[in-house]
Amino acid sequence: MSNIQPNRHIEYDWWPKPIPENVNYGVGCYIESSQIFKNFKGTKQPAVEIGNYVSCYCGCSFSVGENGHVKVGDYSLLNGALIMADESVEIGAYCLISWNVAIADGDYHPIDAAQRRQDAIALSPYAPNRPERPKIKTAPVKIGDNVWIGLNAVILKGVTIGDNAVIAAGAVVTRSVPANTIVAGNPAVVVKELG
Repeated sequence: MSNIQPNRHIEYDWWPKPIPENVNYGVGCYIESSQIFKNFKGTKQPAVEIGNYVSCYCGCSFSVGENGHVKVGDYSLLNGALIMADESVEIGAYCLISWNVAIADGDYHPIDAAQRRQDAIALSPYAPNRPERPKIKTAPVKIGDNVWIGLNAVILKGVTIGDNAVIAAGAVVTRSVPANTIVAGNPAVVVKELG
């Protein structure tokens, strides 16, 4: 059972577009609105893999670039999460991801001031003589099984989060997180080990 119809539209959805063809979803998957794919530009086959009995509520956004790939494990819950993948974001099974969590596998803008200026011009739709965007650094994000990520947390590129970890509300995770720990703060640090 699912609220996804055979034509890939969502039952009672206000958003007129269907789920993209290169998004795979498992048995019992619940997607509140296909609007979560509004910023989807993925071209991979598949670009997104959503497991069995996953719940994605309409505050979510799958902002997947042309070469991006996202995988969400069975029974995970995404409630208002922003997933930005230009390379790879993998979320394990039984994860709970709260409102306004941002998971990004890239910087999305250069650190260098001159390149940032070039990027601003390149992103302006009506700028004359728009340059190409500078190369943006990416690194895969991997979130283990049974991870709880609290409200407003940010997970940045290259981070691996171990199984059973808890990411406190508002944490900014810039480094990998060991399994069975709680991290908090900006930058996030281990505040407790779980037994």
